[in-house]
Amino acid sequence: MPLQIPDPVLGVRTKGFPAHVAGMRLSDIAGAGLRLSDLVSPVLTVQESAMAHNEATVFSWAASQGILLAPHGKTTMAPALWQRLLDAGAWGISVATPWQAEVAVEAGVPTVLIANAVVDRAAARRLGALLDADPQLRILCWADSPATVGILADALVGAGRPLDVLVELGGTGGRTGARTIAEGERIAAAISATPGLRLAGVAGYEGPFGPDRSADSVAAVDAFLHTLVDLHQRLDYPDGMRPVLTAGGSSFPDRVAAVLGAHGDDADLVLRSGAFQIHDDGFYSRMSPFGPLLGTPPLRSAMHAWARVVSQPEEGLALLDAGRRDVPFDIDLPAPQTVPGRITALNDQHAFLALAPGSTVNVGDVVRLGLSHPCTAFDKWRVVAVIDDPDAADPRVIGAVATCF
Repeated sequence: MPLQIPDPVLGVRTKGFPAHVAGMRLSDIAGAGLRLSDLVSPVLTVQESAMAHNEATVFSWAASQGILLAPHGKTTMAPALWQRLLDAGAWGISVATPWQAEVAVEAGVPTVLIANAVVDRAAARRLGALLDADPQLRILCWADSPATVGILADALVGAGRPLDVLVELGGTGGRTGARTIAEGERIAAAISATPGLRLAGVAGYEGPFGPDRSADSVAAVDAFLHTLVDLHQRLDYPDGMRPVLTAGGSSFPDRVAAVLGAHGDDADLVLRSGAFQIHDDGFYSRMSPFGPLLGTPPLRSAMHAWARVVSQPEEGLALLDAGRRDVPFDIDLPAPQTVPGRITALNDQHAFLALAPGSTVNVGDVVRLGLSHPCTAFDKWRVVAVIDDPDAADPRVIGAVATCF
């Protein structure tokens, strides 16, 4: 179904875009004839063909495994990119907060999975109002304690439609989530006994149990996923309910499919991977199983930053005009891709580029940067340019997408 896609008027506050497009709508950018050289550094871009490749690769693989996808919308917070995922066959869109859920509902997403507990009473009441206003809308959220169930119960007294709630299971050393199966059973019983709530499945996040792709990490991830299955099999769901069994970041989708895959007859198996659409040149390029491990094409990084050399104060050092306000740095620093060297540090508006011996740049040169972690790249940009080919001498700007951060 078509979403409501933001189409803002561009202006001086639109970082990265030139002054002469001020007054144009975002939807006009595709026909404006812009090139990368027309944009104002620093700038973030996404590549159309890389996104299409990643979407086709992951959705094809998921279909072969009997896995449904509810990609994490918080990665980009861009309804135009959510639209691509829904068009490709996504079961729904995942989000992390009630506010993000409201953005998704306003855009027209029909199934919104809040991959988190909702413990704000006002937010919970708002979810109830949204459900009452649209009989076709489905919202699901998590609970990892009876206290959470109590907050939802208080907020949804008199609600016209029940809110679907999944028991969130975690584990020692994990993030949120009940720490034992027995706790999970108690939470499920509380949900089932509460008017206005409906027990809808079991959820968890396996990422904290595997910081890499080592055998020990994979074994820990598998062990956690087996606890999700165990809890799911112990629960009594309402008549007519097809429960949701959901896990998955973008690092271990293969393990989710392997462990949860045998239970597709009695549950909707929903994978929440969100980073695959954009991918990266850092963390996910190291962690993703797509490629030889799964016998699929490898994913491609669709995002790049472009920064200009603003200073060469000493031999072997160049300063670029992209910093912490522009590029992600929470997992890896950006990596220069068009000149040998490495980024050693970021300030708010500068990157320190240590040049490899024998390599040179000039003040005013533009350097392409590979990035790590799309979630913390997109949140720095309100409009992101879409280009055709980052390897071209001067890539064409073929569109733009607006984010809702």
